[in-house]
Amino acid sequence: MGSLEVGIPLKRAPLLRSLSSSSGRGDRLPFFRKPRSRFARFLLFEKVDYLQWICTIAVFFFVVVLFQMFLPGSVMEKSGDFEEFGGVIRDDEWVKFKDIKGLDFGDGIRFEPSSKLLEKFQKEDTQVNLSRPTVRTGIRKPQLALIFADQSVEPGQLLMVSVALSLQEIGYAIKVYSLEDGPVRAVWKSLGVPVTILRNSYKAETAVDWLNYDGILVNSVGTKGIFSCLLQEPFKSLPVIWTIHERELALRSRQYISNGQIQLIDDWRQAFNRATVVVFPNYFLPMMYSVFDAGNYFVIPGSPDQAWESNSLKAVDNQDDLLVKMGYGRDDFVIAIVGSEFSYNGLWLEHAFVLQALLPLFSDFQSNNNSSSHLKVSILRGNSSSNYKVAVEAIALKLGYPKGTVEHNGIDGDVNRFLSISNLVIYGSFLEEQSFPEILIQAMCFGKPIIAPDLAMIKKYVDDRVNGFLFPKENIGVLTQVLFQAISNGKLSPLAQNVASIGKGPAKNLMVTETIEGYASLLANVLKFPSEVRPPKVVADIPTRLKDEWQWHLFDEIIDSRDFNRTAKTYSFIDETEEHMNHTNGESSDVGRSIDEAFSYTDWEEEKLIEMINARKKREDEELKDRTDQWHGTWEEVYRNAKRADRARNDLRERDDRELERTGQPLCIYEPYFGEGAWPFLHRNSLYRGIGLSTKGRRRGEDDVDAPSRLPLLSTHYYRDILGEFGAFFAIANRIDRIHKNAWIGFQSWRATARKASLSKIAESSLLDAIQTKKYGDALYFWVHMDKDPRNHTQQDFWSFCDSINAGNCRFAVSEALRRMYGIKHDLDSLPPMPMDGNTWSVMNSWAMPTRSFLEFIMFSRMFVDALDAQMYDEHHQSGHCYLSLHKVS
Repeated sequence: MGSLEVGIPLKRAPLLRSLSSSSGRGDRLPFFRKPRSRFARFLLFEKVDYLQWICTIAVFFFVVVLFQMFLPGSVMEKSGDFEEFGGVIRDDEWVKFKDIKGLDFGDGIRFEPSSKLLEKFQKEDTQVNLSRPTVRTGIRKPQLALIFADQSVEPGQLLMVSVALSLQEIGYAIKVYSLEDGPVRAVWKSLGVPVTILRNSYKAETAVDWLNYDGILVNSVGTKGIFSCLLQEPFKSLPVIWTIHERELALRSRQYISNGQIQLIDDWRQAFNRATVVVFPNYFLPMMYSVFDAGNYFVIPGSPDQAWESNSLKAVDNQDDLLVKMGYGRDDFVIAIVGSEFSYNGLWLEHAFVLQALLPLFSDFQSNNNSSSHLKVSILRGNSSSNYKVAVEAIALKLGYPKGTVEHNGIDGDVNRFLSISNLVIYGSFLEEQSFPEILIQAMCFGKPIIAPDLAMIKKYVDDRVNGFLFPKENIGVLTQVLFQAISNGKLSPLAQNVASIGKGPAKNLMVTETIEGYASLLANVLKFPSEVRPPKVVADIPTRLKDEWQWHLFDEIIDSRDFNRTAKTYSFIDETEEHMNHTNGESSDVGRSIDEAFSYTDWEEEKLIEMINARKKREDEELKDRTDQWHGTWEEVYRNAKRADRARNDLRERDDRELERTGQPLCIYEPYFGEGAWPFLHRNSLYRGIGLSTKGRRRGEDDVDAPSRLPLLSTHYYRDILGEFGAFFAIANRIDRIHKNAWIGFQSWRATARKASLSKIAESSLLDAIQTKKYGDALYFWVHMDKDPRNHTQQDFWSFCDSINAGNCRFAVSEALRRMYGIKHDLDSLPPMPMDGNTWSVMNSWAMPTRSFLEFIMFSRMFVDALDAQMYDEHHQSGHCYLSLHKVS
């Protein structure tokens, strides 16, 4: 049986020197270069007001004037230069985009910080030369927690299941937490991943010890409630990666801004600020969420959303019925013109050139007597109510399209249904995207042939005339030639049908590799593992079979339940968040009004004076001096004696029943804690008493001890973090007669309760009985064994385990500290032998002993910590590193 604690690593250094330190976040990086065009920003974010019609007229004349400046003469007159199928264009009047001046084609729209964010984490992890080498023993796997809003069948679950399977393969251990249950729970269990259903996500008292995990992956805006816990100590510094796929919150945030609901903005911004990294699946979402910008946005492109939606739609809708419902004839040939989600003022001109390239095809439809098809062209862009509709109509009329042939559809409508009824999809934007456009993935998943410019990101995934058609960005005239190759007699040509068929399969799993490797790489850069953690394998070691496709087969048995409406669910959660916020603000207002009414006629200065007088009358020498023989009396005797003592010192406050009971007990067990996150694991009976390591995070309405007021050293966050629960030992021991009146004293870590290793009711009774009957005399009782520590599953001996959790330098640090304490010569071995006789050691600071023995232990501990501080103080404060840790510490 031993009393030296090794469960809490001796990280960093000193204790007994004054220290002032500050912390702060660096300057925030901008996430986007703003679009040069105010019109582009207007299309993205501005709310159309009463000036809309004035703007509409201005846009109309602007388009007509520029249209005449840039477009060549009528192609209708020269359509004879085209052969029936795929003729070669002989027209020198085509304008090349690179020669157009005065228009912005989106070149300045770039998402910049993805690489810079990784560089930031890599810079933080740079190694320095230490006085001692550090060692990683790697006796346990890195632990990850995945948190979901629910276990419904939706593409976000498919993505994270695919990612988790790959992470498991390279060495991570994973556990899933969810705020609601659902059918996907069975999928996780089939992978051997345990699932825990949480409740009351809005309360900070979510009974999970998040310190068990090296990193936390939070998914969707529906998990926002969990941040109420992660915002509290001791979980405040844990790495949190928050993946957001939804657009609904970004859209709702505009209402918050326009309605002046700043509290709701601040509430959500608090969660965004807490996340170490916020991950988006494309480069447009970070711009939509710019109002919550906290300098931590990151993009990992790729998602099964598009394939999922296409599968769901094909399962419920009939193609011909959809055509009629959307206002088209059954024989109409529908061409969809899509483009970048970003807005820039040259976009209308790009669409104008695409429409002009379509004119010969329109003429061919009109002159083809063998076809009953009618050509319909629709441009998907902006909102259905935006001014862009006017620009499209102006361009179409100028080119000579009959009214109704070319129309504008907003992307705020049902884009999936429109793509499903389209015969051909043309990508009409020439902006070099940073990832493959999602709209093209959607079209390919629907089995539609696509035609796109040969942009770098598109050429990476599309082979011309294999799974799509490409045309030169600089020579849009080739687009007409490609159109005649894809369309024959008012229908798709056999080549186009084959291209669409080939493209459909790979599109279902497009960019899986980028997504899997993106998450693995991000975790490798963000997470800093302690020395006992075995580092995961490198990203390149992920098996190819796990990166080729999403894990669709795991969802086959529950795929029929995909009628889950994610949009409605997300808006429902946002509404619930607003109601919760309004309710909380209402309660705060009511409390404030009640306090004002109760004390409206109170002389506050007189009240303060009375409190000061009462405080002076408290006397330290009235505390019980003899702690040796304090046994239980009757309740009436304890209560009467306590009341008599209160009256003697003129203290009229009512004492808590637990405090009165504790006065007559032989033992008091203190539970050190830091922050509100530990509250759910603290006991609320007379045997236990909390001791808060920070004044700010103490429980309200409890008689917890305020450790910083008893040991001012703990007011400095550096010493509070370094000492940990030992800070509570020192605080209690400092003038112990003022606070502790019991013959025996005990401590129990709140983490022992979280691990279900704390004293049970039977164990409490047995311990009290052994103390009262003096069964073992002056003994040390402990109840959390080293051989039960999850970090010591290999059952290492004392010194080996201590080295494992302290970067391989535990023996050295202890040996040097003992040499300093006792003046031992350097050629002698000062390391005390630790017996290996089959017994076990105590961990997690959960034990009880006589109070006088505790004071002797503290006397030794203070000297030991002072010696430990002296040997590493200078090095730590010069470099921020300590040889008991692998990483830089604050």
